Amino acid sequence: MGIFSNKTEDKKNKKAEEVKTVSNSSVGSDDKEEKSMKDLYGDDGKVKSEKNKKVRGMAYKVLVKPMITEKATNLNAVNQYVFMVSIDANKIEVAKAIFEVYGVNPISVNIIKNKGKKVNRGKISGKRKDFKKAIVTLKKGESISVYEGV
Repeated sequence: MGIFSNKTEDKKNKKAEEVKTVSNSSVGSDDKEEKSMKDLYGDDGKVKSEKNKKVRGMAYKVLVKPMITEKATNLNAVNQYVFMVSIDANKIEVAKAIFEVYGVNPISVNIIKNKGKKVNRGKISGKRKDFKKAIVTLKKGESISVYEGV
């Protein structure tokens, strides 16, 4: 061993071998495919789930939230859905994010950029955040289930 050898790598390798032997000796794993701990957990230690595998990329950073207002619900009758999107997002990114999250291809995407209002609370004056809305139009017969958790 040299002066600069890394002992932590040796410890990690030993732990990985121990984990493999424990997972191989588990009862009832004969009929199922054996998976190591690296398959179940990501590099950051968080549990991988099937939902995370389906949605990749920056889709949830582009789509902030669906807007549920009276006007937005009236637009649902003509297959248009309103989403609050990131300030940096453009029409192409929004269309790709809609496809990744909901699995439908939009016909068109219209974007509206709104400035935050000036507000006063007593002596303190301030300004709300600027935000961007996207109105997504879908084909007839396609829909998005926006109201699931509401």
